[in-house]
Amino acid sequence: MRILERIEQIYAIGAGPGASRVGGSQGEQDAHDLVAGWLREAGLSVESDPSGNLLGRLPGEDTDAAEVWVGSHLDSVPNGGRFDGVLGVLAGLEAIERVGRRRRTLAVVAFRDEERGFTGSLARVEHGPLPELYVEAHIEQGPVLERASVPLGVVTGIVGVARGEVVVHGAAGHAGTTPMAGRRDALCDAAELILRVRDAAAATPEGVATVGQLDVVPGAANVIPERATLSVDARAPDRQRLGALVAAIGFEPSLLAEPARMDEHVQTVLREELERLGLPAPELVSGAGHDAGVLASAGVRCGMLFVRSGAGGVSHSPDEWSDPADIALCVDVLAATLERLAGARV
Repeated sequence: MRILERIEQIYAIGAGPGASRVGGSQGEQDAHDLVAGWLREAGLSVESDPSGNLLGRLPGEDTDAAEVWVGSHLDSVPNGGRFDGVLGVLAGLEAIERVGRRRRTLAVVAFRDEERGFTGSLARVEHGPLPELYVEAHIEQGPVLERASVPLGVVTGIVGVARGEVVVHGAAGHAGTTPMAGRRDALCDAAELILRVRDAAAATPEGVATVGQLDVVPGAANVIPERATLSVDARAPDRQRLGALVAAIGFEPSLLAEPARMDEHVQTVLREELERLGLPAPELVSGAGHDAGVLASAGVRCGMLFVRSGAGGVSHSPDEWSDPADIALCVDVLAATLERLAGARV
């Protein structure tokens, strides 16, 4: 399949092992340049906006009608997988080529730097213009569809994300000569905070929270830690639970992505197209953030289609995998959905 060959070409750009196209890197730019060439080959008009987001448009008959976009992102985490983000962009291109010219303008979009904080989609929301409808196909990045033996699923919403950094201060001292009584060990206090993060998430229905980074100063085996800096990533399905989780942890987020609901009509179209192919249409809430969530929070009517992740649902890893048959079904459903959203064939 052409889409699989293209996925491998983009995967090869990373420095390895795995995809390593961090936002703002030459690897991300090389991926954008490669995809821009494919957009032109497909006969789409290609542009990059001031933030570097890549768009390939197939003009519709009614130039006054609001546009329909499909896409995702091309950056990756260090040592990431083949499909995260890339699948949505390339499946969108395949779908638009299949659908052809319609009443509404169709566009494939590749947003910049999604992994480090939705840089491209946030910039687009700020500066516009935006489409009326946006559809994003993405690997699930979890085990739900695999465990249910179902290839595709309809996303009903995206969790809110609160992310920030906490600095814990103590006092340095000699590890052998400072009595335990009266010590101010920043790492011990940080350890208590880490356990509070875990317990707060466990007490929040469908909430999760993670401390993924910890830096200790001065970082010597025989010195009491003077300062510990740790990251906090907290997520919950709605604003109330997210706020309660953040309050229970007790930190000030530097990044806050509000929970986002997917559009009911787009969900219905996706569900109906799955059923038309004789497939089940399970509903899922995305525990990962996506550009669709940024656009939905700005008022764009968004929908997401999840593709089953293999290998137990692992993602952000070279072990990330989706079956070619599932990818083919994703393109089928995506094309049929865009056909309906963009109106009659010209």
